[in-house]
Amino acid sequence: MAGQTLFQKVWDSHVVTGTDPSLLYVDLQLVHEVTSPQAFAGLAQSNRRVRRPDLTLATIDHGVPTTDRHLGIRDRLSKTQIDALRANCATHGITLFDLDDPRQGIVHVIAPEQGLTQPGMLIVCGDSHTSTHGAFGALAFGIGTSEVEHVLATQTIWQSRPGSMAIEIDGQLPWGVSAKDLILGAITAIGVSGGGKHVIEYRGAAVEALTMEERMTVCNMTIEAGARAGMIAPDETTFAYLKDRPFAPQGQDWDLALEAWTTMRTDPDAVFDATHHVDASRLVPHVSWGVNPAQTVGIDGEVPHPETFTDHLQRDSAVRALQYMDLDPGTPMTDIVIDHVFIGSCANGRLEDLRAAARVAEGKSVKNGVSAIVVPGSMQVKAQAEAEGLDRIFTSAGFEWRDAGCSSCLAMNPDVIPPGGRCASTSNRNYEGRQGRGARTHLVSPAMAAASAITGHFVDVREWEPR
Repeated sequence: MAGQTLFQKVWDSHVVTGTDPSLLYVDLQLVHEVTSPQAFAGLAQSNRRVRRPDLTLATIDHGVPTTDRHLGIRDRLSKTQIDALRANCATHGITLFDLDDPRQGIVHVIAPEQGLTQPGMLIVCGDSHTSTHGAFGALAFGIGTSEVEHVLATQTIWQSRPGSMAIEIDGQLPWGVSAKDLILGAITAIGVSGGGKHVIEYRGAAVEALTMEERMTVCNMTIEAGARAGMIAPDETTFAYLKDRPFAPQGQDWDLALEAWTTMRTDPDAVFDATHHVDASRLVPHVSWGVNPAQTVGIDGEVPHPETFTDHLQRDSAVRALQYMDLDPGTPMTDIVIDHVFIGSCANGRLEDLRAAARVAEGKSVKNGVSAIVVPGSMQVKAQAEAEGLDRIFTSAGFEWRDAGCSSCLAMNPDVIPPGGRCASTSNRNYEGRQGRGARTHLVSPAMAAASAITGHFVDVREWEPR
């Protein structure tokens, strides 16, 4: 019998009943204030309780203000959602990382840093970027509100089995090229729907060389290729990251967990349903030009001409994207002027991301007319960054230093890019209106974002960073 992929092993170990769809047992459900109120309301209407509150964790992230949070939440909708989450967690005995909790932050940042995300788990959340947790060898995916309710009530979920896809990333990332560039390059190669109905496993020497925070960036954006989830096999890098974290196994339990985790790898004779190859050594810093993450080119490239796309759907999409983005074909990416910069999000709001941006910003100044903010992914990341003095580097250069939250990634509270504003963003989506009605988003790495804040236009960060 043929071997199994990592995805197949994790899936099969969680099947309760059924073949397609299957009823799967959920090891951890993550909850935030936006997609949970209707789910809890459904429980109340049917007089049900949360089956396993100990396997559910809640945090406030989407609607939290990133400045002056001590003054309260002024946005009426955000306040209503947050108050509802507080009441629901109290009613059902669910742990909540509230605004006064030093562990509060973006849901896909706090679970890994607390050691809740572990190899071989099945993790769900009412948020598409749940794929982030696949960096640990977990099967993690976003679910809808009705599914959130089902998991709360039963600790299970019905799912149709996706296919398995491998993206082999061989070679070594060149100096100045980041994990964000790697995943943008991979999405550009396979297309915004290239991973559809599949779980992608990232493999190869370039992937094995990534840190855990870099791996989370890669898996976070898997959903932007249309895939159901992304995974990376756990290894010594994974185990070292998890050891001694608050919710990680301890003592003898750690030894038993480690023994199980080491089996969470694709068998040598396993067969994937599809395979793609990416040469990491050929990657350069990337910048998106359009309105989906696949509409991206290298910083040494230019805005493409729509007629260069042979597929008529891609060609039509390019025409509409250029109209929305107000860009002319043939424009060098380094000629594009920006007036806003956002460094943060569940894709790039971790400590390593802030360090990368700070290395570029140190001793320099944000260009006049550019608004630049740095939003840590969690309050723990913020505290660590401040202990290292990163906040002083940013504020001395003219960046605003904020509290943790989703912020400008999806235009929450006052953190909105105005109509026509052009933003260099470390977030994961550049859809029309994502950062504000009429806002124009360019996806970049943290280092590229910091460099563009200083110059007021896109530049090749390889010319900036010290070797």
